[in-house]
Amino acid sequence: MRIPQRTLSALAALAAAVALLTVPAAAAATAETGDGCDPIDPAACLLPFPNDWYTVADGAASTGRRVHLRTTIKNALGVPVAPGEWNRADGFSPGSMLLSRVPGLDLARTGAAPVTDIGASLRDDAPIVLVDTATGERWPYWAELDANAPDDRKALIIRPARNLREGHRYAVALRNLRDASGRPIEPNAAFARILGPDLPAADPLARRQRDMGRVLAALQANGVGRDGLYLAWDFTVASRQSLAGPVLHMRDDALRGLGDRSPSFLVTEVRNDVDDKIAREVKGVVWAPSYLDQYGGLPGSSLHRGRDGLPSRLPGNSQAVPFQCEIPRSALARPARPALYGHGLLGSEGEVDAGNVKAMASEHGFVFCATKWIGMADEDVPNVVSALADLTRFRTVADRLQQSLVNFTFLGRAMTRGFAGHQAFQNGAGAPLIDTRAPLTYDGNSQGGIMGGALTAVSPDIRRAVLGVPAMNYSTLLNRSADFPQYARVLDLFYPDKLDQQIGIALIQMLWDRGEANGYAWHMTDDPLPGTPAHRVLMHVAFGDHQVAPVAADVEARTIGARVHAPVVTPGRSPDTVPYWGIPTFGASHDGSAMVVWDSGSPVPPLTNTPPTEGRDPHSDPRNNAGARRQKATFLKTGTVVDVCGGGPCVITP
Repeated sequence: MRIPQRTLSALAALAAAVALLTVPAAAAATAETGDGCDPIDPAACLLPFPNDWYTVADGAASTGRRVHLRTTIKNALGVPVAPGEWNRADGFSPGSMLLSRVPGLDLARTGAAPVTDIGASLRDDAPIVLVDTATGERWPYWAELDANAPDDRKALIIRPARNLREGHRYAVALRNLRDASGRPIEPNAAFARILGPDLPAADPLARRQRDMGRVLAALQANGVGRDGLYLAWDFTVASRQSLAGPVLHMRDDALRGLGDRSPSFLVTEVRNDVDDKIAREVKGVVWAPSYLDQYGGLPGSSLHRGRDGLPSRLPGNSQAVPFQCEIPRSALARPARPALYGHGLLGSEGEVDAGNVKAMASEHGFVFCATKWIGMADEDVPNVVSALADLTRFRTVADRLQQSLVNFTFLGRAMTRGFAGHQAFQNGAGAPLIDTRAPLTYDGNSQGGIMGGALTAVSPDIRRAVLGVPAMNYSTLLNRSADFPQYARVLDLFYPDKLDQQIGIALIQMLWDRGEANGYAWHMTDDPLPGTPAHRVLMHVAFGDHQVAPVAADVEARTIGARVHAPVVTPGRSPDTVPYWGIPTFGASHDGSAMVVWDSGSPVPPLTNTPPTEGRDPHSDPRNNAGARRQKATFLKTGTVVDVCGGGPCVITP
C-alpha cells in the first residue's frame, strides 16, 4: 500500500495553507447534557462510544433503534461533523472500537486483557466486560491505551476480537480499575450520582439515571454487579439491512436491468506479445449503472438517494468502468480461467500488470482483469485528503466504494458473458481465450484484500476468493499502518486533539462499513447475503506486515470462520499467550475458508496502536512466492487449501 507521490505533495500544500490560517488548536470538548453529550464520561462529547444514548427508538428500523447524533466533533476551523449520514444507521459498527477516557488508568495493574492475551478478556473477574444482552455471551476483546496521545488525552480503546453480532445489543462494564500505584480509580462524580439513590425529576442527571437502569440490570443478569463499577453503558450494533442494504439494492437493481446479458463494453487498446508470460494486454471500458449524485460519478460525488432513502439513479447516469486484462501465453492454446484482480492502496487497474500477477496468470492459467476501487483509487487522492480535513465529507469516500462493488460485479459479468465474443479476447483462429465454463474467481492484495472481502460477500458470481495480505476494519488498521503517518498529518492539523481523532476514526468506520469487508464479514462465507451463494475465502497474511496489521486479519478470520494452517509460525515467534487464539487449525489440507501466515523473518510488530518501524516490510512477500501462488491457484480451482510448506510453518526467505 504505497502512497503516491502526489499525495505527499497535496499534504505539503495543505499544511502550508493551514499554517497561513493560524487557527489555534481546538480546545478539548466537554460533555454537557444540553447539547446531546452523555454526562457519564465528561472527557469529550460522544464518549463513551458507541453508545445507545446517541440513538432513539424507531419502530421502522430493523433493530428498533436509530442513530441520533446531535453534537459531534469540530475541526480546527470550527466546522462540526454534520451527523445526517450517520443518522441513517440503525446501530453502530459491528467492529467498532469502544472508547472511553479513564484518567490515570494503568491497564497492566488493572489486569485488563492485552492484545497478547485475548482469552483473558473472558475471565469471570475480568475488569472490562463486554456482554451480548440477548444471549448472555461474553465477547472477546483486547484493551489498549492510545499510544499516540499525551497522557491527559489518552483514550481507552477496547477492540472486539471477533466482530459483534449484527442487530444485537451489548452492555459494557469497567470495574475494579487501578492506577500505576495499584490504587482503585473511583467513578467520576456524574456516574457516582447515577449509581446512588434515585435523583429528583428536576435533576439534570435524572433521565440518564433512569436510562442506565436497563444497562445495570443487563449486567447484573450476567453476573456483573455494582461493586467496584467505574462506568457502564450499552449500544446496539447495526443490522444487516442497514449495513449491506444499500449495496444489495444497487446490485439487484443494476442486474435486473442487465438480465443474463453482458454489459456494454468498449475495447480501446490491445498490446500483443507483451513479454514472456503475457500474450496480450487488453484495455477498455465497461459501462455500469451509476447510483452517484453526479453524472459519471466523479471523485467527491455521493450516493443519490430516492425518497425511500435507498440509492437511486439519476436518469441515464452510467459509470465508465475502466479495465485492464492480462492474458497469459498459455491461453492461446487453452482458454484461461477468468479472475478479477483488486489493486492496493489508492492504486488503479494498471496494477494488474505487476510481476506477481503476471506470474500467477502464466503459471496457473488465469486471465486477470482489474478495475479501480473508486473512492480509494488514484483519482480519489485529493478527495481523500479533503475528507480527512472535514470528516463530514468522508461519506463521499464510502459512497464511491459502494459503487465500486457494482462496477466490479459488472466487469465480472463482462468477463464471463461478453469478452469471449470479442476478437481482442480470441486467438488467431477465433477461439476464445477466456474459459467461459470456469467460474469467476477473485484475487487481490492489500487494499484489494480488504475490499475483496466486501466484493466476495455481495457478488452473485464469485464463489472462491483469495485475499492477499488482508484484514478488515480501518479503525484498527490506520494507526497500525506504516502508510498512515502522512495522512495523520492532516488529522493533526484539522483535529489536533488526539481524543477527538479516535472518536473521528470510530465515526468514519460507521460509513466505511458500507464499502469495506468489516460491514460484510458475517456474510463472507457460510451465511450468504440474499442473492449470493456461499463462499470460500483464502487469506494470505504476512507476519510482521508494516502496512496491514495482522492482528486485524486475525479478527477477520475469527469472524468468517476460517481455520489457520498449523504449525502457524516457528515456536517463540508469536508474543501471544495462546498464539492465534480462537482460530481453529488445520494441517495438511482443508476444504473451506482458511488463513495461512507467511513468515519472512521480520520483527514482531508493536503491541501498541503504532506502526512497525524496524526491519524490512514483508508486505509483498506472499504474492511473490511461487509456493504461495500454487496454493492460491489450487484453492481458486478446487476450493481446497493444500499444504505447500512441507508440514511446517510457511517460511519465506527474502
